[in-house]
Amino acid sequence: MQCCLLKSKIHRAVVTGADDDYEGSLTIASDLAERVGLLPYERILVGNMGNGERFETYVIYGARGSGVIELNGATAHLGKIGDRLTIMSYAWVDAEEARRLKPSMIVLNEKNVIKTSIS
Repeated sequence: MQCCLLKSKIHRAVVTGADDDYEGSLTIASDLAERVGLLPYERILVGNMGNGERFETYVIYGARGSGVIELNGATAHLGKIGDRLTIMSYAWVDAEEARRLKPSMIVLNEKNVIKTSIS
């Protein structure tokens, strides 16, 4: 049996930019993405805490240490600069691994600096 469980989560990320003239994706500062194990082009589910929008897209890495969280393409219409996002990825694992899986999670402050780390 396979189970789909939370693998990675960035909570309370602040949108720093939006570019609707782009092909799509969410830009995440590479150090933040790497901290929770998000890979470039990995599928993610994003929840906008400000307006309730939820959408799927993929990760692209932004400059390390920049704190960038940028909505690209159509997702630029689903939020605005200053909105708070929850960014999640999931993994399919077998039942045995599911019992041991501990997701990597971080909570960010208003400047997209890690406030709390849970893993």
